[in-house]
Amino acid sequence: MSHDTDKLIRQLSLVAFLMAERRLLTARDVKSNVEGYSEMSDEAFARRFYSDRAELLALGVPLQSQRDEFTGEELYTLRSENYFLDKLELDDDELAALQTALYLLEGQFAYAEPLRLALQNLALGRPGFGEPATQTAVRVEMLDPDYSPEMPGRLGKLEGAISKQRTIKFPYYSISRNRQGERTVNPYGLLSDNGSWYVIGQDLDRKDIRTFRVSRIRGDIRFATRRERDFRIPADFDIDEYRGRPPWQIGDIEGEARIELAGDTAWWVERAFGNAGELEEGVFVTGYSSLPQLASWILRQDGRAIPVEPDELRREVAQALRAVRDRHEEPPPKLATPAPVPSAEATGERPAGPVVPERFAVLQALLAYLLAACGEGNDAVIPAHEIVERFHIPEEELEEHLQLLNLVNFGGGCYTVYAALDGDLVYVDKELYGDTFRRAPRLTPLEARAIRLALEFVGPMIAADAHTPLDRVRKKLEETFGQFELAQTPNQQVVDAEADLVATLTEGIRERRLVEIEYQKEGEQTWSKRVVEPYSLERELPNWRVHTWDRSRDAERSFRLDRMRSAQLTQESFDPRPAFEPRGFRDARSAKILYLKGVAARWAAERGATLLKDGAALAEMPVGSQEWLLGEVLSQRGEAVLLEPEEMRTAVAGRARELANELGVSRLRARA
Repeated sequence: MSHDTDKLIRQLSLVAFLMAERRLLTARDVKSNVEGYSEMSDEAFARRFYSDRAELLALGVPLQSQRDEFTGEELYTLRSENYFLDKLELDDDELAALQTALYLLEGQFAYAEPLRLALQNLALGRPGFGEPATQTAVRVEMLDPDYSPEMPGRLGKLEGAISKQRTIKFPYYSISRNRQGERTVNPYGLLSDNGSWYVIGQDLDRKDIRTFRVSRIRGDIRFATRRERDFRIPADFDIDEYRGRPPWQIGDIEGEARIELAGDTAWWVERAFGNAGELEEGVFVTGYSSLPQLASWILRQDGRAIPVEPDELRREVAQALRAVRDRHEEPPPKLATPAPVPSAEATGERPAGPVVPERFAVLQALLAYLLAACGEGNDAVIPAHEIVERFHIPEEELEEHLQLLNLVNFGGGCYTVYAALDGDLVYVDKELYGDTFRRAPRLTPLEARAIRLALEFVGPMIAADAHTPLDRVRKKLEETFGQFELAQTPNQQVVDAEADLVATLTEGIRERRLVEIEYQKEGEQTWSKRVVEPYSLERELPNWRVHTWDRSRDAERSFRLDRMRSAQLTQESFDPRPAFEPRGFRDARSAKILYLKGVAARWAAERGATLLKDGAALAEMPVGSQEWLLGEVLSQRGEAVLLEPEEMRTAVAGRARELANELGVSRLRARA
């Protein structure tokens, strides 16, 4: 057997032995009775036992130790009531809603496999798991722009390095420097923010805590040493300090800005950026680390945000508006030819297959499932395909998994289960101590994190499908998994507002009822009322959208929920329009934007634009509204040129000139 297989049997047998004995045990007891230790030298046993204990603790196994006050020996115990999953008081609707989350996230979620395993444990012995997708799930489209086939593997390696506190090395592409180099990092934590994954840790070469976007890691992530542990995560490290930061606050805060909000804009700024500053009588006060990034945000608001202080910010906005105006008053630049697309070998990228969750957790859950199938009896027969589908075990590996479980023992020849694959069936015999493992094991930190992330990604949909407020489902989960820190994102106001809107719109979709919404379009300084027929929802991280027929405009319209002040069900129902399949951008115009060479071009290329030989990037995209297109070009501060539609070029130049007057920066000049 391989080293990893030996370790799995040893660790599972250690868990079984400690729980079966139900008393304090010495290291000598462990060495004498647990499969895999007895033939080791004392030195090898001490090393392996220490390593196994550390890994089991990282996997969420509550192994406890205390020192004997008389002998000074370390004593170990594992109480079964701490090992097994607490009873979770989810009703059938709520459990089915979590299953809906798995359906929605399948193929677009880096933690889909741990989420599946968590739900398997939650649903053990309960009906409903594996049922067909609900109608709610069918009406929702889930899109994760940051997802790739490599992402689960990368996150799995990073999760392992964080839990084991191991130093890692990886090649990393710096978009600001346009350079790739190897980084050596002590990883402290992972987070998903604004639709992208980041690992945060101590960069040992730069001697500072840095944030790395996981999608910019090129090639393998590998351990830097062979030690069991390389570092300790600082006690004062708080990953929430890095979550939800707007672009102008990434890095050390250098000053404070005051921005006047025009029209009826304050409600949206408070909802979307309330964690980044404060509102003082219509003025947004926010710290900044980058004036250019803050100027970009101001320009994207197209007149709804007016820079007041500091003067450097007003000059930055003035300079950007002049650059935009000049770029669009002169003839459009000639395009270079597309740059050759680098091969996977050149970038260090290698295709990766799906990554299964930790094998230890799979074997724990599989053991509980097999024994639960026996019930009060001593044996059971299970179709092999049922196990393969439930646990996502490749068919050719099922027999190997069963043979591993057959070797798990409590010492003294007492085993837990005997399972054998015969054709299309698995025959299970429960051994003497089998009932010890008949309940679902406590979720590992990885599985609990998968549930937390599912709540972040599609939580409002879960609540809507369960006909239950999101905070109630969240509270039940946190009561059970609180030790795994299932805290939500800090900007709870946004989460709750979206949950309420999704619940109302879902009910409108389900019952075919008209919904009255208050909506503020991008580029507009006030909101308007609309009456819509809601048809489907879309979750494109980090935004929610609803696709409708807008009766107020007699046209198909899609609305972003973060710009929706409210939604109210009306008493009037509607009949679905024949053959109407609403989707965003159906009647959109095509636009071409040239991002000039530099960081702007590299950012655009990362979002799908075509890199050109001169370093610029050409983006061709469907545009649903002229306001969005104008805001996008203005926000680039002259580093992007609109090429098509031709008639919009004059409008961009004119708007830049108007904005300079409206924002009071037309006479400002940049400092030399």
